[in-house]
Amino acid sequence: MTNNPTPSVAAGAMMLELVMLPVADIDRSIAFYRDQAGFAVDVDVAPTEGVRIVQLTPPGSYCSVTMTTGMADAAMPPGSLRGLHLVVADIEAARDALVARGVDVAPVQDMGGVLYAWFADPDGNTWTLQHMPWRA
Repeated sequence: MTNNPTPSVAAGAMMLELVMLPVADIDRSIAFYRDQAGFAVDVDVAPTEGVRIVQLTPPGSYCSVTMTTGMADAAMPPGSLRGLHLVVADIEAARDALVARGVDVAPVQDMGGVLYAWFADPDGNTWTLQHMPWRA
C-alpha cells in the first residue's frame, strides 16, 4: 500500500484540486512557476498531436494549476485569472523567498489583521500571499 499524501474525500465534500491557469506561453510559464515561484511540475504531457497539459502545485498545497494548449473547451484569455490566494504561515519569509528568486511582490499590507502581498505571473494572472495569524 502506498502512502497517499492527499486527504480522502468525505461524503458530501467538494474539494477544489485543480484550477485552469490561462497563459500565452507554457514554457515561459513553467520557468516562472517552477524556478521563481517554487511550484512543482507534476505533469507535462502531450496526449495527442497539438495538445499539451501541464500541471503544477504550489509547495504544500492540495490544489494545483493546469496550463493547456489545444483544448478549446479550456481556452481563456491569457492573464485573465485574478486573486488566487496562497495561504502562508510566515508572509515575510514567503515574500522574501519569492523576491530572492526574482518575483516582483508588493510590500506586505495589513488589512484588518489579515496580511497580504500581491504578485503577477508573466501573463498578468494575479496571486495573493495571505497570512491569517490565527492559523499559523
